[in-house]
Amino acid sequence: MAKTRTGPEDFQRPLRRLLVGIAVLLLLGLFLLWRIDSPRVERFRASLIDAVVPSMNWVMAPVTWASGVLGDFQSYNQLLEQNRELRAELRKMEAWKEAALQLEQKNARLLDLNKVRLDPKFTYVTGVVMADSGSPFRQSVLLNVGARDGIRDGWATMDGIGLVGRISGVGERTARVILVTDTNSRIPVTVQPSGQKAILSGDNSPLPPLEFIDDTDEVRPGDRVVTSGDGGVFPAGLLVGQVVLSTDKRLRVVLAADYQRLEFLRVLRSHELEPITDPGHLIAPPLLPPQPDTSAATLEEAAGAPPAETEGGNVEAAGSGAAEGEGDSDG
Repeated sequence: MAKTRTGPEDFQRPLRRLLVGIAVLLLLGLFLLWRIDSPRVERFRASLIDAVVPSMNWVMAPVTWASGVLGDFQSYNQLLEQNRELRAELRKMEAWKEAALQLEQKNARLLDLNKVRLDPKFTYVTGVVMADSGSPFRQSVLLNVGARDGIRDGWATMDGIGLVGRISGVGERTARVILVTDTNSRIPVTVQPSGQKAILSGDNSPLPPLEFIDDTDEVRPGDRVVTSGDGGVFPAGLLVGQVVLSTDKRLRVVLAADYQRLEFLRVLRSHELEPITDPGHLIAPPLLPPQPDTSAATLEEAAGAPPAETEGGNVEAAGSGAAEGEGDSDG
């Protein structure tokens, strides 16, 4: 007689049917329980909810965590966007701050120019430094004022404190300024308070030397150096700087002008320079005709001496006189 074999499916199928039936009955009972409108059933429902819902917090924990992560991510995106906007605004503010600092510095330099006390007879034109065309062999700057503004060669230029240089080359709208430190610059100066005269010679260094000093023993470091006005090159009394003793034991001048920040220069219309039409006059003055000697001794000698006549009868009279002298000697 053959045996009937039973597999796992023969036990699982009835079990599933049983569980499904129980679940259906429970759901049907819950449905009916929630549909019955009775005070007792209502109290039972409340008790059931109070017993089941608090125990379901562990089920809602992942959902709560996921919603918190999503909210944090949204907040992070908002913070990141706000950070980008703040960085952009900060860059704009830094640009405005730099512009404000530059305007403040320009305003301070213009105020310094206004504070300079000059001789009332001096008039001036303020120009902006357009470019620094200096080199190891030549130090100069360009101004945005020229012949249309009445600028002429040789006029002195100053910043807010001291002498900067002189005009050397004028265009219609621009002018070149040779700085005091240029090798072609030679300025007659006076050292105060000793009153010693000297020449400030540029050597392309920030500390130009003093040369041809009358008495070096009278000059001390810290003495004030101003233009002397000799030669009519510069007006007298313009501040140049202070005397210092350099490492090479030479007397040099610390310039009062700030050559590192030349933005505005004041061109002094201080005097009229005579144009040089004859360069030979710079070497030697013209020769004058000889003047007659009008001294008393010369006049007396001229009155006592006989006139030397050489024409007509005067010559014959002289000859007859000589013949009579010869006859007397014969006799």
